[in-house]
Amino acid sequence: MLDVIPESLDRLRAVADLARGVNVLRKRGLMNPLRPDQLVRLSRRADRFGPFAATVMHGADLHAGAPAIVDERGTLSFGDIDRQSNALARGLATTGIAPGDVVAVLSRDHRGMVLAMLALGKLGARMVLMNTGFAKPQFADVAARERVSAVLHDSEFTGVLDAVPGDIPRVLTWVDDADDVAPNAVTIDDLLAGRASDPVPAPAKPGGMVILTSGTTGTPKGAPRDTASPLVSAQFLDRVPLPRDNTIVMAAPIFHGTGLSQFLLGLGLGNKIVFQQRKFNAEQTLRNVAEHRAATLVVVPTMLQRILDVGPEILAAYDTSSLRVIFCAGSSVSPDLSRRAAEIFGEVLYNLYGSTEVAVAAVATPADMRTAPGTVGKPPVGCRVAVYDADRNLITEPGVVGTIFVSSGLSFAGYTDGANKEIVDGKLSSGDVGHFDSNGLLFVDGRDDDMIVSGGENVFPLEVENLLVQRPDVHDAAVVGVEDQDFGKRLRAFIVPGPDSRRDPQEIRDFVKANLARHKVPRDVVFMDELPRNATGKLLRNKLTAIQF
Repeated sequence: MLDVIPESLDRLRAVADLARGVNVLRKRGLMNPLRPDQLVRLSRRADRFGPFAATVMHGADLHAGAPAIVDERGTLSFGDIDRQSNALARGLATTGIAPGDVVAVLSRDHRGMVLAMLALGKLGARMVLMNTGFAKPQFADVAARERVSAVLHDSEFTGVLDAVPGDIPRVLTWVDDADDVAPNAVTIDDLLAGRASDPVPAPAKPGGMVILTSGTTGTPKGAPRDTASPLVSAQFLDRVPLPRDNTIVMAAPIFHGTGLSQFLLGLGLGNKIVFQQRKFNAEQTLRNVAEHRAATLVVVPTMLQRILDVGPEILAAYDTSSLRVIFCAGSSVSPDLSRRAAEIFGEVLYNLYGSTEVAVAAVATPADMRTAPGTVGKPPVGCRVAVYDADRNLITEPGVVGTIFVSSGLSFAGYTDGANKEIVDGKLSSGDVGHFDSNGLLFVDGRDDDMIVSGGENVFPLEVENLLVQRPDVHDAAVVGVEDQDFGKRLRAFIVPGPDSRRDPQEIRDFVKANLARHKVPRDVVFMDELPRNATGKLLRNKLTAIQF
């Protein structure tokens, strides 16, 4: 009998979450309570074509003539991308791509990327979203593991494809005049030209999508995202007031979870999505916000850092007063970064904490970050977050650090290679360690595998890094552990200095010593022009530890 009680509580929680989720979607304008048929139709399409294609088809039903995306080539409406992707689906079928085939997409953010993803969803092909920062070995490893049978890619990445067999079909999603493109190369424009653009028949089952982990310590793993109920959108919208029928500037790449989730939500809310000119540029981002009077900006923390670092004259040259939400995710937002963002843009920064595997875990609102700098906030509707000790006992005391575990409707069911993350009480490990404060706000203290044991003391680099970037003469900082004969590991700090920096290692050490415990003071201080990061802004610590002096 007692065993039934937890199950009953779980069911009650699920019902309560469902009711709260529906209410969130209603308040945010994603669901019309007078038209339940629209939600039913969207859900059916998601089951048949996948959430990406279903969202655009839904948008075409509601506002076909409204602008959906803007890139270097101009504007496409919801109806445009729906019809053109129908034509492209038929064109891709002529190349041999069939339902169930695995197709890699290696593209930057533009119409070609969007049309490719839509067409593959409508065909029922399984798409693998490749990282634009891949070198040949990484691309080859992922393509082999995922059993890729075709590649859709931008012309700038043609050389990367030398790493896979030459008989794998290739289709260009974007062509740059500067690239040496073969005269017989097939483009998506070729494939959709002259083809019927009416709706395509639904595949027997959705092909699904594979999003790759960041791969900061090796070859990225594949996290499948095959199906998702439209109701899980409430997890993003519960604590982030994304506007509807407005404009979003998309700086974060949509091949990864941060950009992809907000791209889909933005379209679902009827927004116009403005892409960068394919590669991130801080001033161009400000220009896009000003020219389009954007209500939302989607970034990863390093992008926000670079925007703030352009200097007061450039920041003042662009009117960004239209911004109501800066959505930031992908890695930690330091207290200094949130403070500086509030000074320049007002209290509009929302920081989502999650991962490729667990998806959404917590969201920090501007009020959260103002009252508790460094927090990642609280779990939104439908999410459960708990902290466990090394023996996997639940930690209930505020301030006690343990491993973070998450449950959400978007958590994945395992990597494509069959491996999985640790699961405790139905919750998935995020791979991070952290703690709750007395107000229930979550703090991430660092990655579990980033912890440095120096002289018998545990040090999480994030604490030292957050302190260092508070200095006005430090633009970016990273701390790693390197081998030491006496201490086992010693701390080495890598600093990207600002223009006023005196590049004095002892000054940096004294600053840390004045603010943190002695064992957290870096023995080595190295100044460099830029820290190694991947295309989503994640720090590549392994590259720093490999540097020899």
